[in-house]
Amino acid sequence: MDLTQGTAEEKNRRAKKMMLWFGIVSLIMGFAGWTSAYIVSSKREDWISDLELPQAFFISTAIIILSSITYFVAKKSVGRNDQKLGTIFLLVTLVLGISFIVLQFKGFSQMLENGYYFTGPTSNIKMSYVFLIAAVHIVHLVAGLISLLVVLVQQLRAKYMPGDMLGMELGATFWHFLDFLWVYLILFMYFVK
Repeated sequence: MDLTQGTAEEKNRRAKKMMLWFGIVSLIMGFAGWTSAYIVSSKREDWISDLELPQAFFISTAIIILSSITYFVAKKSVGRNDQKLGTIFLLVTLVLGISFIVLQFKGFSQMLENGYYFTGPTSNIKMSYVFLIAAVHIVHLVAGLISLLVVLVQQLRAKYMPGDMLGMELGATFWHFLDFLWVYLILFMYFVK
């Protein structure tokens, strides 16, 4: 398919989708770098191999998976022109996204209570990576929440209709990516001892 063909609107849609995917690929590269450094560092003598990840991280994983499902249902509802249900599921997704972040900070608190710190004399390189990877993901999830708020406001202003949902499609793609990214990260940190 020739990307230079089509109406101005079609070109605009393709350009926005392409920009989103460029951003996603750059995020994948960043997290691939951190997880690679994690693997290399795991060979150090001071690496803690028996570390238990906080329970809050696993609960937040279930929450973010559920939020991806609710975003999917919201998008499908608007695609069927069920605007009210779409709005309700966008609001549920927002609550779940905020809950994810709250649980992540609870996980940080649990690590601190167990004597694991990001830096300082009682810190460990593995814990520093766990804190860093989770914190950077939270920053990106905040960006996802901002995107979701924009989508929600546009939904409340009746901007999305079947066949005209580009903003919601882009927001949902980014949200699903953040979901899959966290599932990968939690599995990675759990299995790579």
